[in-house]
Amino acid sequence: MIEITKDYLKDIWPKRPLNSHKGTFGRVLIIAGNQQFGGAGILSATAAVYSGAGLVTLATDPINISAVRASLPEAMVIDYQSRDMLLQLLGNANAIVIGPGLGTDETASSIFQFTLDNIPASTPLIIDGSAIDLLATKTFKLEHQPTIVTPHQMEWQRLSGIKLAEQQPATNQKLAEKLNLHVVLKHPETEIYSNQKIYQIKAGNPGMATGGMGDTLTGILATMICQIPNLSNALIAGTYLHSYTADLIYQTDAVVIPHRLSHALPKTLKKLAQ
Repeated sequence: MIEITKDYLKDIWPKRPLNSHKGTFGRVLIIAGNQQFGGAGILSATAAVYSGAGLVTLATDPINISAVRASLPEAMVIDYQSRDMLLQLLGNANAIVIGPGLGTDETASSIFQFTLDNIPASTPLIIDGSAIDLLATKTFKLEHQPTIVTPHQMEWQRLSGIKLAEQQPATNQKLAEKLNLHVVLKHPETEIYSNQKIYQIKAGNPGMATGGMGDTLTGILATMICQIPNLSNALIAGTYLHSYTADLIYQTDAVVIPHRLSHALPKTLKKLAQ
């Protein structure tokens, strides 16, 4: 297991060249947020914007559109049931997130299947939250590569069949390779299983145990994937950035609020990239 500290990542952080434009920093598509859990999509999109993605689009239930425009004017937003628009965005994105707050009903299942059917080959796909539960039902055929899943330990149990008490690194790695997935397994010292290696993030704190923290991680990961060519390095950098920023907040605050974490990302990135 490779332990990830700030020093490990010192040469990995993306730089922002003088001769650049918004397209330089990636197009992120996030498909998230039903009528009940619209905040999950907003949190993921907020993290993508504040971690430096060039263009972010949130495809969500139409009931959430006004809230997105009011809270995150930097992001574009569409109705996730508008198939023509979603198809176009799937074709143009550099990284795609699906699942935060999506739900597991017929609408969510239909959107998930449409995404799997129409995502271009080689576009990185991050599956999180509700979409992990949909995938765990075994009714969806997942052949797309590369695919990243970001489960907490109970979600990983449902997806992999490995009971919580048996989730040891060697066992997790074997299943990740069998399923042909990159796995970001969230717990106090998050583990990343990618390209036959295991990485452990040496950052994070109890203040992160609050709703929306995982949604925030997905947005950061999508941005890092757009800007760091090596996928494993992108996952490592994004996960560390998430936990390290939370640690900075935890120095003064007992609880790390997800949207505050996102708002702190530009300063943290500046500090880490120096």
